[in-house]
Amino acid sequence: MSHAESPLTVVTEALAAHGMTDRVMELTTDVPTAAAAAEQLGCPVGAIANSLIFRAGDEPVLVLASGGHRVDVAAAGALFGVEKLRRADPELVFEATGQRVGGVAPIGHPSPLRTVLDEDLAGYER
Repeated sequence: MSHAESPLTVVTEALAAHGMTDRVMELTTDVPTAAAAAEQLGCPVGAIANSLIFRAGDEPVLVLASGGHRVDVAAAGALFGVEKLRRADPELVFEATGQRVGGVAPIGHPSPLRTVLDEDLAGYER
């Protein structure tokens, strides 16, 4: 992905490549929290998947966390083989994803990121 492409276009194309053409909903207002996103979408806050970029050593990694949870950086770090994850700065987030902090999608990144997924998300149909 070139950084000149719209993140919405990149995500839509990534989903379409996997046969998921009806999965993108662009919100017209800011949703700075999982609770705000859940309200806009009419779903439980736990069903919101927060895409969070961290550093595992020098490597950017992705944690997909339920909107109802806080990330335990030590537990998640262990899954990546480090003692503790550190939050990535905005420059690294953009470099790794092509997307800005606050609007990072779980897909459509220039290169694949090692990822862990909050298993509680599986408890939601959508």
